[in-house]
Amino acid sequence: MRVLLVDDEPLARQRAARLLAELDNIVVVGEAGNAEQALAEFERCKPDVLLLDISMPGMSGIDLAKRFGEFNPAPAVVFCTAYDEYAVAAFETHALGYLLKPIQRDKLAAVFSRLSRLNQAQLSALAEMSASEAETGPRQQLCANSIQGMSLLPVSAVRYFYADNKYVSAVHPEGELLLDESLKELEEEFADQFVRIHRNALVALAYLQGIERVGVGGYRVRMQGIAQGPQISRRHLPALRARLNRKV
Repeated sequence: MRVLLVDDEPLARQRAARLLAELDNIVVVGEAGNAEQALAEFERCKPDVLLLDISMPGMSGIDLAKRFGEFNPAPAVVFCTAYDEYAVAAFETHALGYLLKPIQRDKLAAVFSRLSRLNQAQLSALAEMSASEAETGPRQQLCANSIQGMSLLPVSAVRYFYADNKYVSAVHPEGELLLDESLKELEEEFADQFVRIHRNALVALAYLQGIERVGVGGYRVRMQGIAQGPQISRRHLPALRARLNRKV
């Protein structure tokens, strides 16, 4: 796998090159200190992957990734930055990784292990598909901080979103992910995929299986892949029943 390092700090490029040299089937084919140099180096060495800083003089790494997304074939992008606040914007470019400086060898290895399982045709197809999705539809991935660091969760894996005080969680079969977005924002973005069943809950239509009684006069949704779905408010119950009838 051919890698181009793009970072305005020479020491950061040296560290990245040293760590990549310890990985199998990886070769650093070029380096660049800014966007202009990166574009020229790309034409020269045709890398498969960019290891890309975000905060650089001139064009930022985010804007540069968008520019490369227009190429055919487009390279895969792995961001490497000292700041975690750019994560949402980074993944909106459909980057395939987000590493915080100083780079940790095990996290770098994990990202490139995943990339190494994709051949060049697959990487290009993924980049082209991601660029198309960015133009025509909602996000395919959710991004948030967790105790393991930066986490990604495919929207297609989410069973429901629920709000608890100031926090919104995305619930999936393996657990939950805390998000920085409001339930209203998620409802607007994913209106075709999720339906509101309570002032504090949105459920995925794809996994909605039915309604079940809870206690006296209470109801909750039954969902594929999780043991217990969220409760349904009386206000939203009629609309949900109508939606289920349409699915049948």
